[in-house]
Amino acid sequence: MRVSAVQMNAGADKRDNIAQARRLIDAAVAADRPDIISLPEVWSCMGGDRDGKFRQAEELPPPGSNTPGGEAYEFLRATAREKQIHVHGGSIGEKGGDRLFNTTVVFDPTGTELARYRKIHLFDITTPEGLVFGESRTYAPGEDVVTYQAGGVTVGCAICYDVRFPEMFLKLRRAGAELIFLPSAFTLQTGKDHWEVLIRARAIETQCWIAAPAMSGPHVEGNGETRHTFGHSLIANPWGHIVAMASDGPGWCTSSIDTALTARIRNDMPVLSQRKLA
Repeated sequence: MRVSAVQMNAGADKRDNIAQARRLIDAAVAADRPDIISLPEVWSCMGGDRDGKFRQAEELPPPGSNTPGGEAYEFLRATAREKQIHVHGGSIGEKGGDRLFNTTVVFDPTGTELARYRKIHLFDITTPEGLVFGESRTYAPGEDVVTYQAGGVTVGCAICYDVRFPEMFLKLRRAGAELIFLPSAFTLQTGKDHWEVLIRARAIETQCWIAAPAMSGPHVEGNGETRHTFGHSLIANPWGHIVAMASDGPGWCTSSIDTALTARIRNDMPVLSQRKLA
């Protein structure tokens, strides 16, 4: 299986973001012929104010139905059909009452929805530089750990801040995950110190491949403040080696997922069966 992780510099206009995503996916598919491709976290609406996020968010159709969805949802579905690949849809805003959900949707090459994951861990922190992030003011947390099958590989779903919670990744491994997608919009301030080391640690602990498509560069918040995301989309193997990484700015990285390597690492170092405390 070949995997591509797309890196974007999205803003608050969904149609512009869809156009950017289309250009990048077209280029990645033409160049690298992936079997599955993923976009970053909140790629359909990055920045802006709370009201704008609600306007750009979508009501998702019932899982597994052919009911039409919103513009971003239908773009992902149409891309899977057109390119005849699996599309792991990063995450988009899902309407869900007085708060949104930060939601991944996944499609197979026929355009059938395979999985839906709502981000569990919300980014409510203050950075060392004093920047305050309050994701829970706009988004509600999900509850379910989600995996799906793609090309004979069990794939786990996570989003951005989830990476700081190893117990979640252990649950994905116990559910059979061999590859975990981590679409992200990591801040520049935390990304420069923690991005690579956290992903490599989760890969080593779970003995899974991790594909992390990321948001890169500046975006403008609703109050006019410019904030920056770290980028450096990457793919790590189950030994914790980074096997592909994107440069700064929009682009992508691609790697083949070697299931024989996964099996060998797990056989030679059977950490899951040796766990004593979890």
